[in-house]
Amino acid sequence: MWIESVNAIDLAVRGMMVGIVASAPMGPVGVLTVQRTFNKGRWYGFVTGLGAALSDLIYAVITGLGMSFVMDFIERPTTVLYIKILGSILLFFFGAYTYYSKPVTPHKSSGKRGSLWHNMFTGFVITVSNPLIIFLFLALFARVGFVVPDHPVEQTLGYAGVLAGAIVWWLCLTTALNKIGSRFDMGTISLLNRLLGLLVMVGSSVGLLYTLFR
Repeated sequence: MWIESVNAIDLAVRGMMVGIVASAPMGPVGVLTVQRTFNKGRWYGFVTGLGAALSDLIYAVITGLGMSFVMDFIERPTTVLYIKILGSILLFFFGAYTYYSKPVTPHKSSGKRGSLWHNMFTGFVITVSNPLIIFLFLALFARVGFVVPDHPVEQTLGYAGVLAGAIVWWLCLTTALNKIGSRFDMGTISLLNRLLGLLVMVGSSVGLLYTLFR
C-alpha cells in the first residue's frame, strides 16, 4: 500500500483537516451561511453549512471509491512520487485561487425563514452543483491520504473525519458570527479567504519540498 501506515486517530485527524480545508473557503455557500446567520439566526446558518458538509462528504466518497479502482496501477514508488507532487501543486493552485478570489454574494432570499430542512437542502444544492470540487478532493487524497482504499473500517474513519471537520468548521463559524454580529462583513470574508489561501499555499509548498528532498 502506497499510503503510509496510519492508525485510527491519524485517519480521523487527516479526515478532519480535509473537511475543514474543503469547507473554509468563503464561496457562495459560505456567504449565504453568513447572511442566514445574521438574518435568520445561528441554527439556520449552521444547517446551511451542514448541507454543504453533506455534499462534501459525497464528493469525498466518490474520490475514495474512484481511487480504489486504480490503486493497482499506482503501487510503484515513482508513480507514488509523481502523484504526491501533483497533489501538492494542485493544492498550491487551490490556495492561490482562494487567496485571490472575491466572495460572491448569493441572491437574496425572500425574507421568509423557511424550515431548517429547507435551509440545509439549499446549502447542499449550492455545493453539490459545483463538481469541480472533486479535483480538490483528488489533490487532498494524493497529498494527505485521508482514506485507505479497500479497507472499509479505515475508509469509514476517514470519511467520518471529513464530515466531522466540516461540521466543526460551520459550528465554529456560526458561533463566532453569533457573537460578533454585523462586524463580520465582506471585507472580513475576503481577509479570511486570503489567510486560508496563504496557509494552503505554505502547507502544500512544505509538502512538496518534503516529498522531493526527504
